[in-house]
Amino acid sequence: MPLTELLASVALTARLGPVHVDASWADITAALGEPRDVLDNRRWPRLFGFGDLEVFVCRCRRVRMVTVQTWTETVQVPTYAGLFPGEPTEADVVAALDRVGCAWEVDSALTFGSQRGLRVPATSATFVFTVPSAGEARLHSLGLPDNGHRCPTAA
Repeated sequence: MPLTELLASVALTARLGPVHVDASWADITAALGEPRDVLDNRRWPRLFGFGDLEVFVCRCRRVRMVTVQTWTETVQVPTYAGLFPGEPTEADVVAALDRVGCAWEVDSALTFGSQRGLRVPATSATFVFTVPSAGEARLHSLGLPDNGHRCPTAA
């Protein structure tokens, strides 16, 4: 499966295997194993990584945001063997979204300067592209944003 097909599926379902906004952190680590600390911060909330998948976890141990970084030469996604070539083109991402029937729109809040954003209204998944002065726009990341979570634990 090409990376663009995988990301189109994530955008359509707002899930990457066991990973999704509101998932239990215990369920994620049970499925994917121990992560790396992206920011080397021991206080909650925390940002963890599994290859190029990053997961922001609230102090109540629920997933708040999910990001797949795609700006590197190769992309590693947990539960999928091997590496994907990084930086797919915007045209390839849009074609993959269209193939799976995933409606999308330009995200004007994320479109400025040398950046363009696309948003999937049904799931709020957001694709962020870098737009070079010459050549094709390339995917920098796919994100699944927070859904307005209010942590039940006291600060």
